[in-house]
Amino acid sequence: MQNRALLAAFAAVVLTTLSSPAYSLAGGAAREISFAAEHDSGTIIVKTGERKLYLVTGGGRALVYDIAVGKPSEQWFGKSWVSKKREHPTWTPTPSMRQRNPRLPQSIGPGPKNPLGERAINLGWGAYRIHGTNSPNSIGSAASAGCFRMRNADVKDLFERVHVGAQVLVLR
Repeated sequence: MQNRALLAAFAAVVLTTLSSPAYSLAGGAAREISFAAEHDSGTIIVKTGERKLYLVTGGGRALVYDIAVGKPSEQWFGKSWVSKKREHPTWTPTPSMRQRNPRLPQSIGPGPKNPLGERAINLGWGAYRIHGTNSPNSIGSAASAGCFRMRNADVKDLFERVHVGAQVLVLR
């Protein structure tokens, strides 16, 4: 009898988790946490040392996502803003990427080989983005050319929550 009760309790937890809007079967999940920060709701805070992206939701709370950050030689810090949002983006290597590897393709359109994944959120006037990835195993590492990679399910969730003009702070 105890085993049945334990199994029923376990099933209830699993069903609750699976039905939660923050849960993703594609891997990763935004978690809402207490977040002591004096920033407006909708502000994105990236903490590169933690490999985390926080979306301030207000009331001392934030959603937290696991990310990949730039390689140490490619990292940047400071303030920016969301300048554009793109669904199913085309990836075009930057001139510095092409200089390091001239064999890169001119571009890669939407699909499973696209390094930007399913969504791209452009930052400021430069080439940096928050985007999905075709390499989900890189999440949690310092692997990019300065952009912030997210699991595709996570970047789709963030994409729906954030607006063009939102402030972005990149911290160590």
